[in-house]
Amino acid sequence: MEIMLSNPPRMANEILGEILTPPPPVDLEQWAVDNIEFSERESPFPGPYNKDQFSMFSEILKALGPDDPCRTVTLIKSAQIGGTVLGNIFTLGSLHLDPCDFLFVHPTEDNGKRWSRMKLAPMLKNTTALRALFPGKTRDASDSLMYKERLDGRGAIQISGANSPSSLSQVSMRRQVQDDLAKWDTNAAGDPEKQADSRSRAFEFAKIFKASTPLIAPGCRITRNFDAGSQEHLEVPCPECGHYHALEWENLLANLDDEFPDKVFFSCPECGAVIEEHHRDAMRRQGNWVAKNPKARSKHRSFYLWSAYSSLQSWQRIADEWRDAEGDPAAEQVFLNDTVGKAYRTKGEAPPWETLRDRAEETGHVRGTIPAGAVLLTVGVDCQKDRVEWHLVGWGRDLRRWVIDYGVISEHIAEKGCQEGLADLLKSSWRNVVGRSIEIDLMAIDGNAWTEDVWSFAKKHRATDVIMVRGANSDNAPLFAQVKKERNKAGKLLKYSRRFYNFGSSVMKMAFYRNLKKVDPLVRGYVGLPKGMEDEYYRQITAERRVPSKNKNGYTTYKWDKDANQANEGLDTMLQAESAAMKLGVRSMPDSVWSRYEEREKPLEEEQMDLEDILLAPATPETVKIKTPAQKAAASSDEKDKGRDRKTSKKRRPKRARAKTSW
Repeated sequence: MEIMLSNPPRMANEILGEILTPPPPVDLEQWAVDNIEFSERESPFPGPYNKDQFSMFSEILKALGPDDPCRTVTLIKSAQIGGTVLGNIFTLGSLHLDPCDFLFVHPTEDNGKRWSRMKLAPMLKNTTALRALFPGKTRDASDSLMYKERLDGRGAIQISGANSPSSLSQVSMRRQVQDDLAKWDTNAAGDPEKQADSRSRAFEFAKIFKASTPLIAPGCRITRNFDAGSQEHLEVPCPECGHYHALEWENLLANLDDEFPDKVFFSCPECGAVIEEHHRDAMRRQGNWVAKNPKARSKHRSFYLWSAYSSLQSWQRIADEWRDAEGDPAAEQVFLNDTVGKAYRTKGEAPPWETLRDRAEETGHVRGTIPAGAVLLTVGVDCQKDRVEWHLVGWGRDLRRWVIDYGVISEHIAEKGCQEGLADLLKSSWRNVVGRSIEIDLMAIDGNAWTEDVWSFAKKHRATDVIMVRGANSDNAPLFAQVKKERNKAGKLLKYSRRFYNFGSSVMKMAFYRNLKKVDPLVRGYVGLPKGMEDEYYRQITAERRVPSKNKNGYTTYKWDKDANQANEGLDTMLQAESAAMKLGVRSMPDSVWSRYEEREKPLEEEQMDLEDILLAPATPETVKIKTPAQKAAASSDEKDKGRDRKTSKKRRPKRARAKTSW
């Protein structure tokens, strides 16, 4: 008897039918509703994906689907508005509904590894539709940290970093996400964005999603892509007259009133009606995306979305963030980027140096004296081959600063005479408006060049007195951050790492130049300049310009440049002094600490005390150096480090540190 275990004709017909049957429509939004569920850790609105809550995403998800003819979709957005959610839906929904090879590019490989561990792995595990396709139990090359392949081999996701040319080569991808695009820097092979785009060149119906919070324009990648696309804005109806319009930051700003800080609203440009936050959800559900450049829509759709539309951000908080940032260019940049979702536009130019000189001679304080309001002193030190140059700056509330003095100490930093000169500078004092002598609160010395020689000086002083700094010239560098732990060639951790800091020199230069233009001494960020400075000083602090530059691959970047014959140590030391002020906490110092520093401006008592009264008198700001919380923490850390390094017996008492007074 013959038993048929299979029916070859039927199998052939089934396979042929599967091949010829058109695939079901790819509806990424419905896929999200059916498959995405947020945990309490992931969202303030835990539970299944809610189309009404994310109604502004509907059109973007349609554009990302295969039915829309556009090849590129760009989203310029505020931070924490859900851009990552969109990227994840596009990625996972495509791998499930329209399987293909998928490229997900982050600014760096480290970012990619972190996303793979913290975002992708949990999503693959917790999404029912994908759990069987990506079991995550194999130990071969099909399942690694940076590469995940479907079990049936019909699609895979490769995770890459824009800083790694090798991860962007020798692959062809039909779908891709370019995440945090504004933070991409050129790599060893040139422009990573062009490298990533070329990975989809072989596919006529490829889809590339570019998403990012913007940074600084000109030169911002995501802003350039948005301008090249359809430039679509979400317009919502007025609750009174029904007129459709976009919610613009300028509209909200025009309605802010400092006398009534709790009244935050938009106004209808048609009828003038007040639009309050409780209207937002209903307006958003009726919103329409309107293109300002509709000709580009068939090839490149670009969308702008900012936090005023999102339920994750209240309008009151937007107003409060602006009030905190207003007047501080560096903080204004963060606000515009992260909250408004717009690039910070700047020419990157200082005012004419002659204007600054003339203003100082007319209204400035006397060089070498501390004017009213400057209650905290920092000094920046720049090292050259045959000298060091120092810049003394006084700081007050509202990020106001005053230049106190500028000088040069001859010899290289490694020389004994130079180090002794800097030590004397650290012990020097200057008179303030009430006649008190004030010493330097913190010195920041450039450690980018001759690092070991600089450390040989810095380690002789407490961490509360001297830190090492270096500038990071990238537009997306943190304003102030401790350097990563650095090691020598043998792998040994270098001791200076614990008091070595990077500062965002590019953003700080732009902020300083904007502040130099302020003429009202009471305005936030004002820069006070003294009488008696030489013309060369003003040339140096205004020496640099932010200019476009094309690299060897033809890609235009923006960098800071100066005349080759013009020195710029005055600008460098100003930024170093500002980094020391940030270390002390001037950007976030509470009123109580400022009040303690302002004790320095109280007149000295005229009454003389005898020796017994002096010995019995309690400690005062005149006899004890004021420390901020940041200084206290640094002092505690420094003492612990010294305790570990000190090789003395338990019976031997440690040498007492030299007492240092403020006046």
